[in-house]
Amino acid sequence: MTAHPAPTGSGTGSQSGVLVHTGSYTPDTGGDGVGLAALRFDPESGRLTVDAALPEVAVSGPSFLVAHPSGKVVYSTNEAVAGTVSAFSRQADGALLPVGTPLPSGGTNPCHLSVHPDGGWLLTANYGNDTAPGTVAVHRLDADGIPVELTDVVVHQGSGPVAGRQEGSHAHQIVTDPSGRYVLAVDLGADTVFSYRLDTTSGTLEQVVVNRLRAGSGPRHLAFAPGGDLAWIADELSSSITGLRYDAEAGTLTEVSSVPATAVKDVHNQPGGIIASPCGRFVWMTNRGVDTVAAFRVVGDTLEPIAETPSGGSWPRGLALTAGHLLVANQYSGTVAALRILDDGSLEQAAPPTAVPSVICTLAI
Repeated sequence: MTAHPAPTGSGTGSQSGVLVHTGSYTPDTGGDGVGLAALRFDPESGRLTVDAALPEVAVSGPSFLVAHPSGKVVYSTNEAVAGTVSAFSRQADGALLPVGTPLPSGGTNPCHLSVHPDGGWLLTANYGNDTAPGTVAVHRLDADGIPVELTDVVVHQGSGPVAGRQEGSHAHQIVTDPSGRYVLAVDLGADTVFSYRLDTTSGTLEQVVVNRLRAGSGPRHLAFAPGGDLAWIADELSSSITGLRYDAEAGTLTEVSSVPATAVKDVHNQPGGIIASPCGRFVWMTNRGVDTVAAFRVVGDTLEPIAETPSGGSWPRGLALTAGHLLVANQYSGTVAALRILDDGSLEQAAPPTAVPSVICTLAI
């Protein structure tokens, strides 16, 4: 398949195309980004352009972004030792305006958040650090989707065999399963996925299952296949993808397969973002180190590699799916690249990457 030519003109300030919010590490969190910025994405050309009409938002270390189901509010982690979470109201033109006061995240270095499907709760994973364990937290949202109070914090217990990374727990993701029955927290330090039941009256988490995974795998992020009976986990420390069968009645995960994250040898590699295609046929994952996005075909309970495509920069971290493309946030090169998804699940770079300093995540709306 041949890429369409990029259009002429800057495209900045246009209301056409897909609006993409980006989060970047800021000087106080080890980067040189501004915080939040806005891009416009043209699916025809694959081109991303900075939307100069939408103001940048100076917020500390927004390492992950998610939108409320209503689409009217966007939330960010503020990744720092004294972690917080922030909320932003989406204006008619797509601009983000801070609302309320950033609230304590319930731990150190918050790195992921999600909104419960009922729209009433914000769930946050706090990575922790060398001295503070990973935690997961719950914030109550008011009728407008604004966080108003921290209702629960759960401290994870556990460790793993990888020196320097697994002396203690490190919560890296928290999501609600497709059935809406359980909340799952992926812990890199403990090699574990914790299954919780959320009490939607009190906003508290009750632990239901402790799903132990392969020692030293370092599970980072989980992606459910359509239907919810199969999940794929990006293993940061073992540079692999684990396939697991999910029992939605019990909240249990059972390993059924494992494949290497990359075909490249002799390069230290750390998987990052992972996405399962809505059709259920493909899985894609960023590889930090070899700097590729790997495409896999789903065959039963396992994956077969299709191809690896350069990520459009260095240290690809966040990965978002929109309009037949994957948007890749390349942290070290400070670029966002659009990779077009071809019919066989492989990828091609659609247009030259766009500069966004210290970018680590994207949110397409």
